[in-house]
Amino acid sequence: MARILILPLIVACFFLEADMGSGVTWVCFALYVLASLTDFFDGWLARKLNQISAFGTFLDPISDKIFVGSLLILLVAFDRLDGLWLIPVLLIFFREFLISGLREFLGPHDVKMPVTNLAKWKTTLQMLSLGFLILGPILPHVLEIGQWSLLAAAILTLITGWGYFKVGMDAIRKMA
Repeated sequence: MARILILPLIVACFFLEADMGSGVTWVCFALYVLASLTDFFDGWLARKLNQISAFGTFLDPISDKIFVGSLLILLVAFDRLDGLWLIPVLLIFFREFLISGLREFLGPHDVKMPVTNLAKWKTTLQMLSLGFLILGPILPHVLEIGQWSLLAAAILTLITGWGYFKVGMDAIRKMA
């Protein structure tokens, strides 16, 4: 829930930074790091304490998609991702919609598609790239680092998406 609650503050920072300068960018980055850390520690604690709930299992991937998707839209709207750099954004959205839909379809059929280790690395790289992109306007070369790392994350997104897609399609074939 913390990511969803912090998100409006991050959105406000994007709109305020043009008028108020780099201080707001640093506040935005700090809020982003806080939100990212709550995601990490929430999952880590749930596994460590063996307190995985149905609500958490349902809400975590949804809040991830809302958080990352909103940030990607902001980064496009504020010209940190434009031109060819829109391709990784579109690939990430395509994969997320496709795999979410597949999971939703297969859920009632009791087909599980657990998160893979590679998908966790994809998420980590995605989160790092978003942080770089937030800081892009105020630090030299950081925007480019964010763009290239987002491209790498998009490649991992396609690889992991293909793996999930194969599992899902195998399950669908068995249903027929």
